[in-house]
Amino acid sequence: MTDSTGGVLHRAFRIAPALSRGLGLTLALAVVGTALQLVVPVTIQRIIDSVLLSGDVATSDVIAPGLVALVAIALAMWARRTSLARLARSSITGLTDLRVTTFEYLHRLSMLHVQGERRGALVSRVTSDIETMQQFMEWGGVGLILGAAQIALAVAVMVAYEWRLALMIAVGVFAYSLMLVWFQRILRRAHDRVRERVADSLSVIGEATAGLPTVRAFGMESAVLGKVTTALDRQYRAEYGAGALAAVLFSSAEMFAGVITASAIAIGVVFGDSWGLSAGTLVAFLFLVTLLVEPVQMLVETINQAQSAGAGLRKVLRVLDAPIDIEDPVDGTDLPDRPLDIRFDRVRFRYPTGDDVLTDVTVGIAAGERVAVVGETGSGKTTFAKLATRLLDPAEGAITLGDVPIDAVRFDSLRSRVAYVPQEGFLFDGSVADNIRYGRPGVDDGGIRTAISDLGLLEWAESLPGGIHAHVGERGSNLSAGERQLVAIVRAWIANPDLLVLDEATSAVDPALEVQIRRAIERLTTGRTSITVAHRLSTAEAADTVLVFHAGRLVERGRHVDLVAGGGVYADLHGDWEGATAE
Repeated sequence: MTDSTGGVLHRAFRIAPALSRGLGLTLALAVVGTALQLVVPVTIQRIIDSVLLSGDVATSDVIAPGLVALVAIALAMWARRTSLARLARSSITGLTDLRVTTFEYLHRLSMLHVQGERRGALVSRVTSDIETMQQFMEWGGVGLILGAAQIALAVAVMVAYEWRLALMIAVGVFAYSLMLVWFQRILRRAHDRVRERVADSLSVIGEATAGLPTVRAFGMESAVLGKVTTALDRQYRAEYGAGALAAVLFSSAEMFAGVITASAIAIGVVFGDSWGLSAGTLVAFLFLVTLLVEPVQMLVETINQAQSAGAGLRKVLRVLDAPIDIEDPVDGTDLPDRPLDIRFDRVRFRYPTGDDVLTDVTVGIAAGERVAVVGETGSGKTTFAKLATRLLDPAEGAITLGDVPIDAVRFDSLRSRVAYVPQEGFLFDGSVADNIRYGRPGVDDGGIRTAISDLGLLEWAESLPGGIHAHVGERGSNLSAGERQLVAIVRAWIANPDLLVLDEATSAVDPALEVQIRRAIERLTTGRTSITVAHRLSTAEAADTVLVFHAGRLVERGRHVDLVAGGGVYADLHGDWEGATAE
């Protein structure tokens, strides 16, 4: 990826074409507006040399060119304002598209990549990092082009008046430009640090806010406040450092303006007679110097904005450059229209930072079979479940679903036929009904109540304040852990999947809700292929088949009764579980 500011801006135009839509006309208006400003110094020169110094001054000789200059200024203001409005509109549209593209890409990245990033940093990519780009595009983008055009046109008119004086001024501008090129590299690094610190702060504040109940329960307010303060202090130092560098740059622009203006006056006075400079030409030159210095000062400010925008955009593009490990197959196929079986054939999986989690797993699950997956913590149970839903892809081996390789199945077909209920049922801010509809968008309230009733949960749903329209809060915070799990189960039921994968979680649920959850899961899994990661072995007792994992390997398979009688790993696990529940 090209890391320069110009390079990342060029990529942004390719990713979000709306940014450059109509840019030609926008630039043309900007240049026209700039060119019209040059009418003023030319008019002043003509009035001084042709009228005032002639000794015969007529009012009409001054008013006519003055009106021309006034009209030129009005047209220049209109052209510049229109170009700015057009750029603001295209930048807002284009950067909104870039936000959507980045957000959509985040959902295509593998779970491993997303889990390896801090949530606050990912939020920063879609929000504040693109915001810096928007600020630059709305105000600095045209300013950069206007400034460059104004400098070029001013120098061209200067050359027409007196090339030697123009050359001296151009040398000064060139020398200052070299200094700006060197300084912008320092600014780029400073603004990169700012974007990193902003992401750190968002991550720490987000984590502290989400964990507020735990913070209060354990009296961790001081420790968490210290962590947040440290992150904000680092952000302050990074922003202060970038601001201090920008202040130096602005001061240098003021100094350059003074030096270049004084030089023009001094050189014009000393060499004016020998070069044949008229009074009007010298005054026009000073106006042209002002028109040249003004955009130079503006360009200095724009460089600071551009570095901030480039730093934010580099972060966004690094997200878009991250490889997608699990792709929707281009020529994918649909799952067969029949009950689904699933087979693992010599499957191996490892996370990037560790050893194998699953090794040489070969097992077949028949259509309609209810399977419980058991094992100690870290034995590979949850990884097995995620592989079955293609939330992960194996490093070796093959997985087939309905006799179709799972990596050849279109995502639309896979997600409509396979449902996954995680250990913690995640709920979005909204009502209970809104969250259930994620399983089948468009279903009406009657369909939702029917689904709840089918699972034997109607009494529970009606006990909620507002019933199915009860507000669940952010991440389901208004409901208990068990109630969130019930909503997730109804969501899976209404999706009507052929293969259901559940990461059972009932350890933190009160006994009354646990009974309801178990009954709901029993109804949910009846008649369909299901894989349940069983944290309590009572689930395994009711399964058709139990798969026993140990140290990443499938070591036993069979019915609960047979495995207990066999005296192996499962028998030991079951004995320990019975002992723990009896205490």
